Amino acid sequence: MAMVVAQHRESSSGSINKHLDAGKYVRYTPEQVEALERVYAECPKPSSLRRQQLIRECPILSNIDPKQIKVWFQNRRCREKQRKEASRLQTVNRKLTAMNKLLMEENDRLQKQVSQLVCENGYMRQQLQTAPGATDASCDSVDTTPQHSLRDANSPAGLLSIAEETLAEFLSKATGTAVDWVQMPGMKPGPDSVGIFAISQSCSGVAARACGLVSLEPTKIAEILKDRPSWFRDCRSLEVFTMFPAGNGGTIELVYTQAYAPTTLAPARDFWTLRYTTSLENGSLVVCQRSLSGSGAGPNAAAAAQFVRAEMLPSGYLIRPCEGGGSIIHIVDHLNLEPWSVPEVLRPLYESSKVVAQKMTIAALRYVRQIAQETSGEVVYGLGRQPAVLRTFSQRLSRGFNDAVNGFSDDGWSVLNCDGAEDVIIAVNSTKNLSATSNPASSLTFVGGILCAKASMLLQNVPAAVLVRFLREHRSEWADFNVDAYSAASLKANSYAYPGMRPTRFTGGQIIMPLGHTIEHEEMIEVIRLEGHSIAQEDAFVSRDIHLLQVCGGIDENAVGACSELIFAPIDEMFPDDAPLVPSGFRIIPLDSKAGDKKDPVATNRTLDLTSGLEVGPATNHAAGDGSCHSTRSVLTIAFQFPFDTSLQDNVAIMARQYVRSVISSVQRVAMAISPSELLKSESLVSESVLKHLWHHQDAILCCSLKSLPVFIFANQAGLDMLETTLVALQDISLDKIFYEAGRKTLFADFAKLMQQGFAYLPAGICMSTMGRHVSYEQAIAWKVLAAEDNTVHCLAFAFVNWSFV
Repeated sequence: MAMVVAQHRESSSGSINKHLDAGKYVRYTPEQVEALERVYAECPKPSSLRRQQLIRECPILSNIDPKQIKVWFQNRRCREKQRKEASRLQTVNRKLTAMNKLLMEENDRLQKQVSQLVCENGYMRQQLQTAPGATDASCDSVDTTPQHSLRDANSPAGLLSIAEETLAEFLSKATGTAVDWVQMPGMKPGPDSVGIFAISQSCSGVAARACGLVSLEPTKIAEILKDRPSWFRDCRSLEVFTMFPAGNGGTIELVYTQAYAPTTLAPARDFWTLRYTTSLENGSLVVCQRSLSGSGAGPNAAAAAQFVRAEMLPSGYLIRPCEGGGSIIHIVDHLNLEPWSVPEVLRPLYESSKVVAQKMTIAALRYVRQIAQETSGEVVYGLGRQPAVLRTFSQRLSRGFNDAVNGFSDDGWSVLNCDGAEDVIIAVNSTKNLSATSNPASSLTFVGGILCAKASMLLQNVPAAVLVRFLREHRSEWADFNVDAYSAASLKANSYAYPGMRPTRFTGGQIIMPLGHTIEHEEMIEVIRLEGHSIAQEDAFVSRDIHLLQVCGGIDENAVGACSELIFAPIDEMFPDDAPLVPSGFRIIPLDSKAGDKKDPVATNRTLDLTSGLEVGPATNHAAGDGSCHSTRSVLTIAFQFPFDTSLQDNVAIMARQYVRSVISSVQRVAMAISPSELLKSESLVSESVLKHLWHHQDAILCCSLKSLPVFIFANQAGLDMLETTLVALQDISLDKIFYEAGRKTLFADFAKLMQQGFAYLPAGICMSTMGRHVSYEQAIAWKVLAAEDNTVHCLAFAFVNWSFV
C-alpha cells in the first residue's frame, strides 16, 4: 500500500514538473529575478542564443526551461508597456484636470464680465432715459491707475506701498474684469493649443493676456520669465539697480530695461519700473511690475536721447502649482508705447494689442513650454546639437540683427554722411567685436569693423508669411551669391576678400539642412549650403561652398499680428559653438491698418520707401468707416552687414548700397507677384478647381438672397462650421439672425455703398451661430455677385476673416 502511495506521489510530482515545463507557471526566486532584470536592462528582447547563453552563465537559472525564460521576457515587456501607458494616461489626466480648472475659471471670469456689462448697459439706458438731452458718453474703459513718482520711492515703505497696489491691480487684470478682454482672433483654445489668449478691446494703452499649463515648478518658471532678454527678442538689456526684501519673503527691485526698435523708422523704448516678487496664501507665486514716473526717473544714460521712455502699467506673471507637478501660468502685459513719437503710418504697430500678444505674451508662454519640453527630453535636434546651444545661436542672430537695425551709438555705430535723400542708410561700427559666447580668445576684432546697409519700406497687400517663405525657399531670386561669398571669406581669419576675390561659379542651388525648431514650428533654425566651384583651372575641383546659419520665423499665415523674419549669417562649415556671427536679413511686421482711411498716401501703390517725408506729431483721428478702400499693410526692414578693412571702407560702402538697392528691387518684384489681387484667380483655374478652392477656403464665405427676407443660399465648409449648420438647414437661416444689433446697424449703414460700389468692409465684431454660440471675427467683407446672363445682382456674399468661437 505504501509503495502504491509513493508511486502515486512520484507520478503526481512528474505531472507537476511536466506542467511547469509547459510554461504555465514558474515561481522565481529573488536571485533569479535579479539576474533576469540585469539582462532586461541591457537587452529587453534577447535572442534565442542570448537566452541560452544566459542559462549557461547563470547557474541559478539552469533549472528553468529556455521557453519559460522567453515567456518571462515577454511578460516583462508587457508590464513595462502597461506601466508607461498608465504613467502617460496619469500625466494626460493631470493636464486635462488642470486645463479644465483653468477653463472653468475663465468661464467664471467671462460670466462676471457679462454681468458687469449688463449692469453698465442698464445704467447707461437709465441715464439716457433720465437725461435725454445729455451728450453721448464714451463707453471705453478709462485707466485710472495712479502715477507713482520717484518721490514715492524715497523709502522702502513707499516702495512697498506701490508694490502692494501693483499686486492688487495686476491680479484684477489676470483673473478678473479690470480689462475688457476679448479672445485673440485666430487663436482657438483646444486640447492641443498652447493656452488661452486674449487682447484688450478698449483700455488705456495696449494689453494682452495668456493662460497656460506648463510642466515646471513655479520658482523655475519665475526664474525663466524674469530673465527677459533670454525670451523677449526685442529686449536689449535689463539691469537691476536696487533690490531689498519685502514682506512674505518677497523682494522689491528697481529695474531699467531697454527695448530695441523693430524698424529703422522710430526710436527705441526704455522702461524704469518697480518689480515685486511675492507668494500668495494659496501657494501661488507672483511677479508683477509697473513703471515709476516722474521727471528724471531712472538712470540718466548718455544714450538716453536714442530712447523714448515708455510706460508699463501693472503687468506680470501669476504662477500657481498644480497637483502632481507643473504649474498654471497667467501672463499679463499692459503697456503704453507712446505712439505719438513715431510717424503716423507706423502708429498701428504701437497701438496694436495683437503685436504685444505675439511678441511678448505668447512668446513668454511658448518659451517656458519649450524649456519644459527640452528638460523632459521630448525635443530632439539635428547634428548632435544640444537644444540650449541652438537656442543661443538663434538669440545671437536675432540680437545681432536688432543691433544693426538700431545702430546705437554706445555700441560704436555711426551713420555715414549723406545728403538726406538716400533711401539706404549706411552705418559703420569701427569698434565692433564679434565676441564668441564660450571662448573669448576666438573672437574677431576687425581692423576696419562692420558696415551695415539698411532700409525700410511699406508693403501693400502682401502676406508677410508668404513673402518670407518665398525669400527662404528661392534665395536665387534676390541674392547675389558672390556677395555672400565675400562676407563668408571676410570672416575667415580676417582675410578681406574684396575686391580681389578668387573667381567662383555658383550654381544657384541651395541645400537647406534643418537643425531644429520650436515646439509649434513658429521658428526654425537651419544651415544653408550654397553650392559653388572655383573657376580657376588650378583648383577647378575644389569646392567653394558657402554655409549660412539661418533662423526663420513667422511663416504661419494664420498667426495674427505675428512678425515674420528671415535672418542669416555666414558660418564656418564646421559650425563651432562659439562661431562669430554677422547677421543680415529681413523683418516684416503687419501694421493692422484701419479700413477706409481716405488720406492714406499709399493706397494706390504696392510698395513705398518710408525713409523720408515722415512727420511725427499728434495723431489725426479718422472716423472708422470713412472712405471705401482697405489695404493690409506691413513694414519691411532690411539690414545687411559686411566686415571690411579700413582701406576698403569706401568700396564696401558703394557695394553695400548698390546690393541692398538691388535686393529691395527684387523684393518689390516678388511682392507684386505674390500679392493676392482677388479672392480667386479664376483665369488660372478651371471651374471645378474654382469651386473646390472656394469650398476649402479658410475664411467663412456665405451667400444670401436679395429677397424681402434675405436667407442664406450657399456657404463653404468654413461657413457651415461657423454657423454650426448643414447645407440643407442653411436655407432656413436669415441674414439678420446671425448679426447682433451693432452688426446690423453697420451693415445697414453701408448697404447703399455696397450696392453702389459693389463691395464694403465691415469692422471686427461678433455674430452668432445657430447653436447660440458667439463667433468673433477680425473683419467682414461684403460684395455683390452678378448673374452671368443679364449682369443683374444675383446675391450678396460675405467673407468672415479670422473667425473663432468666443
